[in-house]
Amino acid sequence: MADDPFALFDSWFAEAQASEPNDPNAMALSTADARGRPSSRMVLLKGHGADGFVFYTNRDSRKADDLTDNAHAALLFHWKSLRRQIRVEGAVALASDAESDAYFASRGRDSRLGAWASDQSRPLDDRATFEARFAAMQTRFDGQDVPRPPHWGGYRVVPDRIEFWQDRAHRLHERRLFTRSVEGWDEGLLFP
Repeated sequence: MADDPFALFDSWFAEAQASEPNDPNAMALSTADARGRPSSRMVLLKGHGADGFVFYTNRDSRKADDLTDNAHAALLFHWKSLRRQIRVEGAVALASDAESDAYFASRGRDSRLGAWASDQSRPLDDRATFEARFAAMQTRFDGQDVPRPPHWGGYRVVPDRIEFWQDRAHRLHERRLFTRSVEGWDEGLLFP
């Protein structure tokens, strides 16, 4: 068995990138608010390595509010074409401003303008309001670079548990669990 869950993730992720028709980097992000009420949504993995799994969002959104109240999250990657999934659980920290700036600069112009125009997760009276705000941002930044808004940035899930699930015939699935220990990672199996 492998003793490095990140190497195994890299291998499975590479296979998903080759076989998944849409967004192999899509992952369900689950958070909980201060009262313990869970919430899940799909986000995109934008960086990963031994230091964790990174996604970006509006830091005034519901998910960001949850992470402020409870800085722990779970991620779920599901690759139907491979009949595999990976579950990640751990503490969450802010990505650095430099990382957030670099990723924001790599986004398409309209996506950058949309980050300025949207009060993500807040009530919207009608679509026309958002479209007007987007048009206002187009005017505001006409002919210039669109900088990262101060309310937008990255989060890093630093795992303490990573489970690799592989479908098997007759629901006799294979489940490999890595848990972080003082020495590194411990690996074991779980009943399906």
